[in-house]
Amino acid sequence: MKVRFLTTSMGANAAWPLLWVTMLCFVPTARAQENLVKIRIALESSTVMATLDDNPTARDFAALLPLTLQLEDYASTEKISDLPKRLTRDGAPSASTGNVGDISLYAPWGNLAIFYRQGPHAPGLIRIGRITSGIEVLSHPGSMRATISRVD
Repeated sequence: MKVRFLTTSMGANAAWPLLWVTMLCFVPTARAQENLVKIRIALESSTVMATLDDNPTARDFAALLPLTLQLEDYASTEKISDLPKRLTRDGAPSASTGNVGDISLYAPWGNLAIFYRQGPHAPGLIRIGRITSGIEVLSHPGSMRATISRVD
């Protein structure tokens, strides 16, 4: 088998600019991934895994962890709970949509909202993270006790 390298009429060194562009595109993404906080939401009989976004509100939430909350069903769309303190809204959008799997702060009430069904576009809704596995358990009706902690 013969391996060919990218060359042009300028020779093998012409490939270096392409390599630099590739590195510039992927290195920031890798660095951004390093700042993401992985969390575990432990329920009575199962576990939900999630990743927090890298924004001021999410960092403020992460500072509260570990945290035990009573998640209440709201509108058969999301689980909500009051938080022990108000989170910052610095740099947050004025509104967003509660998509399936989103973990959000609903700023007008100061509560956590975890969407297991598609939610509305709402003023004051700030996404702070995303469920990565186990979302189906959140659709069970009624309230549930949850302990949210960092995954190291």
